[in-house]
Amino acid sequence: MSSISSVTEGIDYSTKIRRNLSPSQLYEDALRFEEGTSISSAGALIARSGKKTGRSPRDKRVVEESSTVDDVWWGPVNKKLSEESFAINYERATNYLNTRERLYVFDGYAGWDPKYRIKVRVVCARAYHALFMNNMLIRPTQEELDNFGEPDFTIINAGQFPANRFTKGMTSPTSVAISFERKQMVILGTEYAGEMKKGVFTVMHYLMPKAGVLSLHSSCNEGPEGDVSLFFGLSGTGKTTLSADPQRLLIGDDEHVWTESGVFNIEGGCYAKTIDLSAEKEPEIFNAIRFGSVLENVIYDDATRVVDYTDKSITENTRCAYPIEYIPNAKVPCIGGKPQNIVLLTCDAFGVLPPVAKLTPAQAMYHFISGYTAKIAGTEEGVTEPEATFSACFGQPFLVWHPVKYAQMLAQKMQENNVNVWLVNTGWNGGAYGIGKRISLKYSRAIIDAIHSGELEKAEYTNYGVFNLQIPTKVSNVPEKVLDPSQAWEGTTEEFTQTISKLAGLFQANFKEYADQATPEIISAGPQL
Repeated sequence: MSSISSVTEGIDYSTKIRRNLSPSQLYEDALRFEEGTSISSAGALIARSGKKTGRSPRDKRVVEESSTVDDVWWGPVNKKLSEESFAINYERATNYLNTRERLYVFDGYAGWDPKYRIKVRVVCARAYHALFMNNMLIRPTQEELDNFGEPDFTIINAGQFPANRFTKGMTSPTSVAISFERKQMVILGTEYAGEMKKGVFTVMHYLMPKAGVLSLHSSCNEGPEGDVSLFFGLSGTGKTTLSADPQRLLIGDDEHVWTESGVFNIEGGCYAKTIDLSAEKEPEIFNAIRFGSVLENVIYDDATRVVDYTDKSITENTRCAYPIEYIPNAKVPCIGGKPQNIVLLTCDAFGVLPPVAKLTPAQAMYHFISGYTAKIAGTEEGVTEPEATFSACFGQPFLVWHPVKYAQMLAQKMQENNVNVWLVNTGWNGGAYGIGKRISLKYSRAIIDAIHSGELEKAEYTNYGVFNLQIPTKVSNVPEKVLDPSQAWEGTTEEFTQTISKLAGLFQANFKEYADQATPEIISAGPQL
């Protein structure tokens, strides 16, 4: 057990602290002391996160402090909490942790670039949480650990213990609260490990723009010539799948920072969805599930411990956390040069957005701020109407500054580096959900290949009305008809016009929220009715 030189306020370090244990030691503790834990047939640790099997965005709070009050985009994403209520929650959490027989500490880094990385300390009472953060943060060498010193940010995870609902600002027994001034995060009433991962991202999403560099909710890969691409997209748009390209190195699958010299991954691992996972569809992820990985809330065969990835009986949000080096073509250290291509992914269930369009800088900002995709309504209620979802900067739950700040920084980066920006729709074609077909993954891959080969930079383009997008007339290995949704549409022209007008109206209504801070050029880059 290596010693901790620094003191986390309120935590009793005279007890037996288990700091930066090896995965083997954490397996032993999890299996002995944590109910519902087992080892899968592939060697991964299977853990249960209790009642909460996903994040609790409604219970997230940011402390209102004089040093940061003018920086934060207050509203539905960042709800205010008083300094007093945070102090009460902090004391409640540390008092609970001090009663535990075993306390785990994991000290690691967020950010692969030594110039911008921060030191993060996690204090928790579950071996599962310690192993999860061992995988998700960047693991220090023994020398780095010996000289770790004071952390820049501390996560106090007392998730097994509830918040007091009578504490001012609490709305449930769950509370996830961040204080930028105290450099602390307190978790009460949820054992879902993803709260810690996204907590670190929220902190980086505040600190990096403050340091003049841009934090991004995106995946990132690098070609054989060193050309870097960024992929933005909400859940279900193909961000992880399309960035996992056997011809290219993976820099990271979820969180990055764009600096003056290039990009770096914030994380030391990946947190992949495992619902319906198979070795055929996603071999890299399937094979990364082995000794050292953490599987969450999956169902398995009692005798063989073989996981059934199709079983959603606990949750649809089954996941696995594994170190980035478990992906065979990962680039370690996870640092790349300046991006040449940015891909904004959307899954349009209305069937009216083109499979690929080249964006102007103003359109890139408009679509980045909009962050559009569509949710497919649950078929069990017989609802076939797709639902438009807008998430600013393709990651609204994690934004700290106003979305326009991130968009302006992105525009500046694009201008300085002469970056191509593409809107790629991986959703429906030939009609809306229920009528048309999902664009084949092989077509989406062919489009991404054409972006990387430079084919689309030289292609001929035609204007696509209402959204005023430039769409290519030809792309290798993609049928021409598919490229223009108005040509692929199988219904009447009138139905097409109604559908595209409906989606354009939804875009316009959503953008009103940002119009006060956006330039006229950005506003006019959206769809025109």
